[in-house]
Amino acid sequence: MKKHVVIVGGGITGLSAAYALLKRAKRDKLNLTCTVLEKDNRLGGKIRTHRENGFVMEEGPDSILARKPAGVELIRELGIESEIVGSNPKGMKTYILHRGKLESIPPGTNMGVPMQFRPFATTKLLSLPGKARALLDLVIPKSTVESDVALGPFLRRRLGDEVVNNIIEPLLAGIYAGSVDELSLKATFPQFLQLEQEYGSLIRGSLRQRQKVPTLTANHGRSVFITLRSGLQTIVERLHDELHTWADLHINTAVTAIHRTEGGQYRLTATRPNGTFTLTADAVVMTAQAPVAAHLLRPLCPQAETLGHIPYVSTAAVLLGYHQDTLNVSLEGSGFVVPRAEGRGITACTWTSSKWPHTAPSGQALLRCYVGRAGQQEPLQQSDEDMVAMVRAELEDIVGLTSKPWFTRVVRWNAGMPQYLVHHREKVENVQEKLRTLAPGLFLAGAGYHAVGIPDCIADGESAAERALQFVGFEH
Repeated sequence: MKKHVVIVGGGITGLSAAYALLKRAKRDKLNLTCTVLEKDNRLGGKIRTHRENGFVMEEGPDSILARKPAGVELIRELGIESEIVGSNPKGMKTYILHRGKLESIPPGTNMGVPMQFRPFATTKLLSLPGKARALLDLVIPKSTVESDVALGPFLRRRLGDEVVNNIIEPLLAGIYAGSVDELSLKATFPQFLQLEQEYGSLIRGSLRQRQKVPTLTANHGRSVFITLRSGLQTIVERLHDELHTWADLHINTAVTAIHRTEGGQYRLTATRPNGTFTLTADAVVMTAQAPVAAHLLRPLCPQAETLGHIPYVSTAAVLLGYHQDTLNVSLEGSGFVVPRAEGRGITACTWTSSKWPHTAPSGQALLRCYVGRAGQQEPLQQSDEDMVAMVRAELEDIVGLTSKPWFTRVVRWNAGMPQYLVHHREKVENVQEKLRTLAPGLFLAGAGYHAVGIPDCIADGESAAERALQFVGFEH
C-alpha cells in the first residue's frame, strides 16, 4: 500500500525533508508519496534572494556555516557546487561599535573567548580591569548546576561583564536577535558548557580545540562562511526542480486542523484561495512556526500548548546600493556589529559587496543593515522611509558615510526569529515525548524547535524525514 507523508511548511526544513524522502523513494523504490503545504505565496521561508540590475541581494540569511556539513552536502547533491563562493579574504575584518567608534574584533577568538594573548591584550574594546577579569576564567572552578541556565550569566561568571557586553553579546545577537541574558545555554551554545566541564575554563578549552581543529574548514578550503554566486535562493529553486514532478507542492495553503482517524492516520484540513480541502497522511512532519504548531497540535496533544509560549522577535534588513565613485568612505572589511549599550537603531551592518564581491556589479557597492532584536523592537515601528533615514543617519555618524544611495530596499521579518529561552530544549523534548504516545507519526522539525541556521535546518528536516519513513514501515 502506498504511504503518504505530509509536510506542513515549505521553508528550507520542509523542503529538505521532502528531498530526503524523494531520495529514499528513488533509491529503495519505495511506494511513497509526499505533499508539502506552505501558507506563504512562495517556497523557501526566510531564504529569499532579490536579483536586480546585476545585484544579488539576500533578504534573509546571507551565508552558510561551512563546518556544518549538511548545507554543503545538499548543495553538492543538487549539482550546484560550482556556485559556491567563499567570503573575500580581503574583507574578513569585522568591527564592533564601542563608545561611538569602530574597533576591530581581536583576531583569535572563539565567539569572543580569547585564544591569542597579544590581540586580547591590545584591544580597545576592554579596559585593563576587564581584561584581568576575563583571565580569571583560567582559575574559576567549573559550575556544578546541572539544569539549564541563561547564556549571559554563565559567560559573565567566567569572563566578566565587559567581555560579554562589549564582544560576545553583539556577536551572538546577529545569530539569534536575542538577549544574551535570557537565551538558553544548552539550546544555543552547549559547547561553552562542554568546554567548561572538560577543561575547567573556556579560554583553555578554546585553545585546546583550536590545536585540534584547523582554522578553515576543509569543505571548501577558503572561508568559514560560504554563499552561492546567484544567491542562496538557488538552493530552493533546485529543490523545487527536483521535487515538483514527484511531490505535491502547494503554496498559499494554510493548514487549519489536524485530526487522527480511527485507523491511526491523520486527516489535515487546509484552506487556499479557491476553497477548503482535506487530505490524509500516514505521517506528518510539522515545520511551521511554534505558535502555529501549538494551535494545530493542541487537540491531539494538550502538552503542545507550551510551544505557543516560544517567543518570536521581529527584525528588518535595509539594503542600500551606491555608485562606487560617489562613496566618500572606504568600506574595508565585512562590516560591524553594535552592542546594546550603544543605543543605536542598527544592530549590525554588512558591507556586502566587500565581503561578497559578486553581489554587486562593477562600479557599485551594496550594504545591508539590520534593525531589531529582543528588547529593541521600537525602531521597527517606523515607516520604511523613516527606517532608511535612521539607518543613513547612523551610518553617517558611525562611519562617516554621507553619500546618497541610488536605491534602497526594506525587508521586514515580522515575528521571524524564535527565541530559545532557558529550558527551551526540555520543553520541546517533553512535547516530542508526548507526541510519540498521543500522536505517533507526527514529528517536529525546524527553526522553532531545534535548528537555527541553514545547515541545522537542513539536517533537522532530513532527520524528521527518516523518522517518518521508519514510522510508516520503511526502515533504513
